[in-house]
Amino acid sequence: MQVLKFGGTSVGSPEAIQKVIAIVSEKLKKNTVITVVSAFGGTTDSLLLCGQMASQGDEQYKELIQQLTGRHLNAVKQLIPIQQQSSYLSAVKKLCNEVEDLCTGIFLLGETTARTKDKLVSYGELISSQVIAAAFQSKGIATTWWDSRKLIRTNSDFGNATVNFSSTSALLQAAKQELATDHIVMPGFIAANPEGITTTLGRGGSDYTAAIAAACLDAQELEIWTDVSGMMTADPRWVPNAKVIPTISYQEAMELSHFGAKVIYPPTIQPVMNKQIPVWIKNTFAPMDPGTCIQQEGYRNGNPVRGISSISKLALLSLEGSGMVGVPGFSRRLFEALSAEQINVILITQGSSEHSICVGVDESAAEKAKKSVDEAFAPEISLQKVEPLEIEKGLSIVALVGEQMKSHPGISGKLFGALGRNGVNVRAIAQGSSERNISAVISTSDVRKAINLLHEEFFETSLKQVNLFISGVGNVGSRLLQQVYQQQQYLLHHNRLQLRVVGLANSKKFLISDDAIDLSNWKNLLDSGSEGTIDDFVDGIIERNLRNTVFVDITASDLVAGVYPRLLEKSCAVVACNKIACSSPYSYYRELKDKARSNNTSFLFETNVGAGLPVIGTLNDLLKSGDKVNRIEAVLSGTLNYVFNHYDGTLPFAEIVRKAQEEGYTEPDPRLDLSGTDVMRKIMILAREAGEQLEMDTIINHRFLPASCMEGSVEDFYASMLKEEDHFKSIFTEANKNGNKLKFVAAFHNGKAEVGLQQIAPGHDLFHLYGKDNIVLFYTERYPEQPMVIKGAGAGADVTASGVFADILRATLT
Repeated sequence: MQVLKFGGTSVGSPEAIQKVIAIVSEKLKKNTVITVVSAFGGTTDSLLLCGQMASQGDEQYKELIQQLTGRHLNAVKQLIPIQQQSSYLSAVKKLCNEVEDLCTGIFLLGETTARTKDKLVSYGELISSQVIAAAFQSKGIATTWWDSRKLIRTNSDFGNATVNFSSTSALLQAAKQELATDHIVMPGFIAANPEGITTTLGRGGSDYTAAIAAACLDAQELEIWTDVSGMMTADPRWVPNAKVIPTISYQEAMELSHFGAKVIYPPTIQPVMNKQIPVWIKNTFAPMDPGTCIQQEGYRNGNPVRGISSISKLALLSLEGSGMVGVPGFSRRLFEALSAEQINVILITQGSSEHSICVGVDESAAEKAKKSVDEAFAPEISLQKVEPLEIEKGLSIVALVGEQMKSHPGISGKLFGALGRNGVNVRAIAQGSSERNISAVISTSDVRKAINLLHEEFFETSLKQVNLFISGVGNVGSRLLQQVYQQQQYLLHHNRLQLRVVGLANSKKFLISDDAIDLSNWKNLLDSGSEGTIDDFVDGIIERNLRNTVFVDITASDLVAGVYPRLLEKSCAVVACNKIACSSPYSYYRELKDKARSNNTSFLFETNVGAGLPVIGTLNDLLKSGDKVNRIEAVLSGTLNYVFNHYDGTLPFAEIVRKAQEEGYTEPDPRLDLSGTDVMRKIMILAREAGEQLEMDTIINHRFLPASCMEGSVEDFYASMLKEEDHFKSIFTEANKNGNKLKFVAAFHNGKAEVGLQQIAPGHDLFHLYGKDNIVLFYTERYPEQPMVIKGAGAGADVTASGVFADILRATLT
């Protein structure tokens, strides 16, 4: 004998019921089958709403009953040949009339009871089971309809009755002896107490009905048919990469179902586990899928974690006080106070100091719990030995479940490490001695991110998803997007890194997508995005709260640099091409570094100095390995190096600068480069990274531009340079006469920094520097005479974008 249970979705339409008939027909070729069915999808909720509306005096319940009646009559008309419909239509109409009579009584009384609710909602299964039994019979399949109210005996706890297995087993065995067919259809969810009064088995009770029948009749197996292809490693609505669990133990299935896995009703497991009856979770709409088998010992594939689940709408209750330490009985009194109000405790945790005890309960019961507990501890509260009960709402439990976790060290470390790296704060922890379940209480707003993180950590270790939000899509930004687009498949296949750009912003508009933005069409997509500021963009980033988030700033905006703290506080990594943040007052620079460290995330800005050259990374490596920087000499402006490498007096200096701007080497206002301001920022950033608390106003700048060139617009600047051509030519002529080259040099030594134009002799390391190249010389304790030299292209959109890209990859690997 097999017991098959079909849920509300599986019998939600005539088309779905036809699939049920096909599935059962195949089973009947080999075995006797009991088919347990739920109400048509959504019917139970509609019946409860009818009762609620009637009790509130709302006569619209009649319209809702008419809709329910029409739905069930239509099912008869579609499932049963017209010549056989009459008696079945009458039977359905009769039952629907009883529903209306019951609701009329509720309407007249103006109230309803738990007993009345049980009676009312029982009609969903009564009608569906009789319609489905008739549909089988119309197909020529001999079918017997069993009334669960006559076979399953319970106590009188209406709404969630407890089954009397001894009486139920005897009744089912007797019915089996009288059975004249190989197929039985019976309603799930409903039962009756010893007086024959209708009771129900609680939400999801049809699963329980099927398990009771399977256990009492010693079935070979139980199959739960639903709309998913088995139990999943996580909720597929939240985790797109969730996988079907092939086999799972009874204990693991109970843990997962208790912690929010909706595929199976928690009490279902116990009856079949006692009889060692395998349970299959199958998909009505994909019957060939293997599904999940629940049995004594699940198949082991090397992963000790079976699944991840969660419970929402949790409140944390904390009882604290110095008067609790070393005093027995406090826990007992706490739980007695909660039990007296019939408040179920979901989670318990207590520190070894005994100074506090914390329990998790359903959020709806929190206020009632506080009143009860505060009354129970009123004497201690009045003496200030115990604090009034504290309530924290808006929480959820995320749980890892796995029978074999107890024999695998490091599971908890991986769990809390993954959460910590992404800024998910853990409010409480619970783990039983069996180590079958590790639970963490977190903010409900973090649940989706947490489950995706943990699924990635335990089930997708070879693939990591990174979500990029990029501000600034100009010259460098567009090159970065092109590079990411080109490398996405390479990173996926060679590094198992799924790099997704999910947010873009410019100075006027922003675009945030739940899916990866199509980088072959990003310009049009951004043009049709939302108008807003950088704060609006950051609000969207924080609201989505995605795992492994990296914010990339490729602007020169102080407004964008000002949002870094908000992002770092949420454990979003920040990659900055923008130099403003790191060249701001030292206190702000230090704040950003500290926030990144305290929130376990990355703040990277390699391209602030040397574009794509590994200058800052090398400096940090020297310091981490114990070296000390004594002196830095550098040519840090690709623009200035380009200009002085090309200027020989034959063309005006202004023309060389304009060409550099056209090539994309300068800032939008070239005076930031030629005035030395940009170089001052860069040497200050290097000095700060070397450990010096340097500020901009302490850096000496030996300017070579005449004061007239610093006034007016950019075009005024070019006009002034033409007028000052003799000044520039004389600087070049003097250096050339001495056989030297002009280089704009930045230096840091003995805690002081200066920048300025210098004549460089042929034997110096800075002499042979061509084009737009940068060079940095680190004189350290390990490199006292012959410095460590970093040299290469220090300007250009492509190399700068590649430096940003490298920082993104560093941030994803921390």
